[in-house]
Amino acid sequence: MAEANWYVVHTYSGYENKVKANIEKTIENRKLQEQILEVSVPMQDVIEVKNGIKKRVQKKMFPGYVLLHMEMNDDVWYVVRNTRGVTGFVGPDSKQPVPLTDLEMQTMGIRNEEETLEFVIGDMIVVASGVWENTTGQIRKIDPHKQSVTISVDMFGRETPVEIGFSEVKVRR
Repeated sequence: MAEANWYVVHTYSGYENKVKANIEKTIENRKLQEQILEVSVPMQDVIEVKNGIKKRVQKKMFPGYVLLHMEMNDDVWYVVRNTRGVTGFVGPDSKQPVPLTDLEMQTMGIRNEEETLEFVIGDMIVVASGVWENTTGQIRKIDPHKQSVTISVDMFGRETPVEIGFSEVKVRR
């Protein structure tokens, strides 16, 4: 099993989210979850002023680019390279993409090391913010790459899985 690195693909302008969705669909259909770990379109909060009104909006940090955390091999390269909207991998030779260095990832705010989590599968948690705020549920799945947990909540008398980001989770002790 090869080491996973971050790679950058160039897309048609304005197609970043569509490329991300297409790659995620392909990952699901071809069962590539072990090889393509994360697809990201980095966003940043920006305050825009229109007609004298300040509004917080999210803008793409790198328009025309999508970041992929994946293990590079011929099959994965082919799948990504032939995704609609992808023009190629960033690097001197599109057949041999160059992974991002640790320094490049740090300047973009991407963490390479695994975080130590304060919770495990089976823990009861309380959702601290968001739509599910103050909801209590039991952790069923932890996905460190997506920075989320799946919890079971009781909805209409049935156990229902809900995906919650790490930042919204508070362990119930």
